[in-house]
Amino acid sequence: MSKVQGMSVQVSSEKRAKREFSESFKSEAVRQVIVEGRACTRVARELDVTESALYNWVKVARARQQSDPEALSKEEREELRSLRRENKRLREEREILRKATAFFANDQR
Repeated sequence: MSKVQGMSVQVSSEKRAKREFSESFKSEAVRQVIVEGRACTRVARELDVTESALYNWVKVARARQQSDPEALSKEEREELRSLRRENKRLREEREILRKATAFFANDQR
């Protein structure tokens, strides 16, 4: 233990284990800094990530945004893919129902 300005600080020789963060976690952290204008230090502290990691995520996001402002994020691409699949399925269902309606309408005559 060492004393720093009246505080007891335990110095550990062990390194912090490297942690992996999901893209959605990183995106949310970056959004808080860029969109909401919150300080990197505060967001990093609240989310229990290192400031340097958050600064790097923000730097990468800003560079990506400047190089292609209309580029979709990974989450947006996944959502778009999912919505396109759902749209295709719904169109197929609608076509089946249209044909069934026509069939039964002709059958009743």
